Amino acid sequence: MKKRFSVFALIVVSIFTAAIVAATVVWTGSMRNAHSVDITSASPTQDTMKASWAKVDPTSFADLAERVGKAVVNISTSKKAAGRRGIQSFPFPKFGPNDPFDDFFEKFFDGMPQEQVTRSLGSGFIINKDGTILTNNHVVSRADDIEVSLSDGRKFKAKVLGVDERTDIAVIKIDTKESLPAAKLGNSSVMRPGDWVMAIGNPFGLDHTVTVGVVSAIGRLIGGGAPYAKFIQTDASINPGNSGGPLFNLSGEVIGLNTMIHAGGQGIGFAIPIDLAKQMVPELVEKGSVSRGWLGVSIQEITPELAKSFNLEKNEGALVSEVYSDSPAAKAGLLRGDIIVEFNGEKVEEPYDLSLQVGNSKPGNKVNVVVIRKNEKKNIAIEIGKYKEGEVAFAEKALDRGKADKLGLVVKSVSAEDARKLGVPADFKGVYVERVDPESSAAYANIATGDIILEINDSKIQSVEDYMKTVEKLKTGDPVRLFIKRGVASIYLAFKL
Repeated sequence: MKKRFSVFALIVVSIFTAAIVAATVVWTGSMRNAHSVDITSASPTQDTMKASWAKVDPTSFADLAERVGKAVVNISTSKKAAGRRGIQSFPFPKFGPNDPFDDFFEKFFDGMPQEQVTRSLGSGFIINKDGTILTNNHVVSRADDIEVSLSDGRKFKAKVLGVDERTDIAVIKIDTKESLPAAKLGNSSVMRPGDWVMAIGNPFGLDHTVTVGVVSAIGRLIGGGAPYAKFIQTDASINPGNSGGPLFNLSGEVIGLNTMIHAGGQGIGFAIPIDLAKQMVPELVEKGSVSRGWLGVSIQEITPELAKSFNLEKNEGALVSEVYSDSPAAKAGLLRGDIIVEFNGEKVEEPYDLSLQVGNSKPGNKVNVVVIRKNEKKNIAIEIGKYKEGEVAFAEKALDRGKADKLGLVVKSVSAEDARKLGVPADFKGVYVERVDPESSAAYANIATGDIILEINDSKIQSVEDYMKTVEKLKTGDPVRLFIKRGVASIYLAFKL
């Protein structure tokens, strides 16, 4: 009897346990359905949908390279230079190592002119089916002979249609009756750091080498580079011989003209934005050169100290430090002290922006310039002039003597002899910096000996007395803004006392 009860109790407990487990499974499943999504069957929701920026990475660039590579060309140039003929370059064989005629030949031929040929390699790409090719100016500059090799191995002689040294852009052309494959030019302004790019070129003579990377940065200013270009930086491998070749986006459009590499590092290359090249090409093809715009002002960067002295919220824009007489700016009413914040609808964040925008403007075009003048925005219409090369600035080092004042300066009245050295009229009335205390705020603001002080905080300085009275009013912590003349240029400098 006892045994039967034990078996019965075991069966009841088993059934009860099974019921609890089943209920737990059902409850867990319902909770999962209430708070989660089955990613294998559910339709995409805001939580499960892939982020818009998370695009699938390409598994291969082979199809892209095959499609666009036919428009890429190799460029070989040669240039002749006169040298001196030595004994090693005799045009006929010698009679052994102890040739008795050595002395005669050496005296007769040594020093005679000899033509030497320098060869170089570069890249380019076809931009018109008629054989028009875009490349770098430094690839074809001063070349006597230019040979272009197409992707199928055919070679053609090329002629230069136009070059522009300031953007390092050149257009050349080969003569052919065939319709050639041309590259499609894209829009470099939409490229962002992190975008995939592909370079094709002729590094070290290895034709049609394909390298891949990303846009590392945009808007790079490179010392020694093209002065009218802000470069695209990329880690796609660019080597000697890649110059002039294309930088493609994933759509197969050219977004850059590969131009230079950083000599001190790996994976740091630079390309000229194709948007700039597209502006230059029509005029280069038609005229062979580019006419640049001219505003007729001297501009400078707005430092935090200058921004504070002008009551600006941000240190952005280009500060006009001088307006040249009879210039387009002068005729339009632009004034010294104006801060240019917009040019022809484009924002001016720094002086280089304005230089680039004005330089790439066509002479004769009328543009609207927005300036901040005494805390108010003004619109000024200006007709762009034609650029002319400026003069080199004059620098003068004065004597070190005297005790520095509270600004850290020793100043002196401009004498007739000083005026001659400083490049101002003999009857010029004013003071110049004779010495700068190296530990002063003025020194850190880059005020230098030889600078002529024209104004301090808008007060005109025409004598040492004017200078002393103005400086005497300044207190520790006050912002100090100097308007100075340095050589042929005039600039603002500011610091805190």
